[in-house]
Amino acid sequence: MIIPDEILRTAAQNGTVYLIGAGPGAPELLTLRAAQLLQQADAVVYDNLVSPEVMSLLPVQSERIYVGKKAADHALPQRDINALLIRLARAERRVVRLKGGDPYVFGRGGEEAGDLAAAGIPFEVVPGVTAASGIAAYAGIPLTHRDHAQAVIFATGYLKDGSVALDWPMLARPRQTIVIYMGISRLAEICSQLIAHGLPASTPAVVVRHGTTRDQRVLTRSLDALAEAATTSGIKPPALLIVGEVVGLQQNLCWFASSD
Repeated sequence: MIIPDEILRTAAQNGTVYLIGAGPGAPELLTLRAAQLLQQADAVVYDNLVSPEVMSLLPVQSERIYVGKKAADHALPQRDINALLIRLARAERRVVRLKGGDPYVFGRGGEEAGDLAAAGIPFEVVPGVTAASGIAAYAGIPLTHRDHAQAVIFATGYLKDGSVALDWPMLARPRQTIVIYMGISRLAEICSQLIAHGLPASTPAVVVRHGTTRDQRVLTRSLDALAEAATTSGIKPPALLIVGEVVGLQQNLCWFASSD
């Protein structure tokens, strides 16, 4: 498909940083704007969660700089990533900062944009399909439903200090869906805290690894049984946790891949 020039915004500019959301993994979930800018990038600073399929869309001549983060294992500290983006832009490069999901949803995009603004570097934010919506859809889980959930909450299972000290009473309220990013390493604690603060142990819950890709794995259990099943099944980060009555619809609505 050829996209008419008048539909797309201006071409990538030298000395500008583009904070781009690569989506949850499947390359077809990129926005048109993201695909346009990837093709024009001189330097691409990318994260661990950007899929190989998305990376394959980059021009062969573009410089690729890996700055991925895993729990307690950062290729480059955040302050150094921010400084790198500024340095590349000041060298008049067309810089893409490529992140899994959406830059402003647990992607530290706000921190990077703040430093770019302070340094006087022009930047643009290109939203991506965040893991919560993309992975839930591919796993057959509507995040909201008139009969089951009138609200959805995104939370992180790994705070800046390494703890998981979340607002448990708020998360355990009925008739809502909870999506927890980066929580698999603390899965047992998260499940037990939700039960301790009022969610029934029988509440449907799911972990999804490699969501939206060929390697997608979907493990559905009751809240009290999920952590043990995930350990037995060898589910490791990165994976997404979804808790709520809507997860019970997954068996009938799953269209993309089979479940464990």
